Amino acid sequence: MATFASSSSFSVLFPSPHSNLTPPSLSPSRLSLSSSSHLSTTLSSSLSISHSSVTTSRRFSPCSFSIKAIAADKKKVLIVNANSGGHAVIGFYFAKELLGSGHEVTILTVGEESSDKMKKPPFTRFSEIVSAGGKTLWGEPAEIGKVLEGSAFDVVLDNNGKDLDTVRPVVDWAKSCGVKQFLFISSAGIYKPTEEPPHVEGDDVKADAGHVAVEKYVAEVFGSWASFRPQYMTGSGNNKDCEEWFFDRIVRDRPVPIPGSGMQLTVISHVRDLSSMLTLAVENPDAACGNIFNCVSDRAVTFDGLAKLCAQAAGRPANIVHYDPKAAGVDAKKAFPFRNMHFYAEPRAAKDILGWKSTTNLTEDLKERFDEYLKIGRDKKAIKFDLDDKILESLKVSVAV
Repeated sequence: MATFASSSSFSVLFPSPHSNLTPPSLSPSRLSLSSSSHLSTTLSSSLSISHSSVTTSRRFSPCSFSIKAIAADKKKVLIVNANSGGHAVIGFYFAKELLGSGHEVTILTVGEESSDKMKKPPFTRFSEIVSAGGKTLWGEPAEIGKVLEGSAFDVVLDNNGKDLDTVRPVVDWAKSCGVKQFLFISSAGIYKPTEEPPHVEGDDVKADAGHVAVEKYVAEVFGSWASFRPQYMTGSGNNKDCEEWFFDRIVRDRPVPIPGSGMQLTVISHVRDLSSMLTLAVENPDAACGNIFNCVSDRAVTFDGLAKLCAQAAGRPANIVHYDPKAAGVDAKKAFPFRNMHFYAEPRAAKDILGWKSTTNLTEDLKERFDEYLKIGRDKKAIKFDLDDKILESLKVSVAV
């Protein structure tokens, strides 16, 4: 007999229907029960009820239907983390958030601890994970069984692989070890261009994209799984240039060359939003099960708007100039840090299914990034602007020396 105090709270989670790479049209119903007095019940802190014992017209996914105390299960989570690129910081924030919620975390970073890549953030801040009680390891995904021999986990997140050859060893090992839930960091870049932006879960994806093959395989192997598709991100510890590209020009009083009209829309999310969405999936596996989530903030920004917000953070004006890449003879992919088109997604599934809320505030978040920009002395670093100069020459725009 378990007795719960007046502060106890229970939730009955009705999981969304299992979908094959397409999210459900209905969000999960959630019934919360709170007690104003001591409640004695024969429920254990986590009690599973078979589907057959529940009378309902809804079809249930393979995920279990359960009644459990909120903040009950603490999970053992493994994060297989990339050793470079914009995604690396996701694992760092996710680990810290999980540890702050009382879960056990091991972060396995691809490669060797002594490599030059580990001399950059967020890896230089891994002591924050260790001091919070987490474990940090290094190794190759193909040898994950050897690196983690004897270890057991409830949840695995692959935040490294972009193709099936890289992720398959992790998936197969996790399945063989009895891991209950598998999460995968995919990419919003797999969506096909659309005439009706923004991208929402269920939109057409590029069949030949590596991330798509991984999503399909994970869904075939695991009953409890979810995939997350991020876009561009910001936040302390990020080592991929996005806002820094704008700061580099603004602090040096150089023109900011933006392809096209500058009204193209994109999404930049603070990485804390991404980690909070992932944490909700870990703590609500029945709801997350079998779903795709756009792992992004809920507001878009124009290229010109981003330049102006970066200038505001730096306390300087932004001298924006627009150009036609073809006329200037440059490849916009190399001359500008974003896709030269409307490219943005909305986090509809996370809001509907997980009850997630965005906290991204670009005005404040860019101030944080600019402070770090100054702290590392990048404003004084020698930077080449060869492509900029080619663009500006085609526009007959002079640059003060």
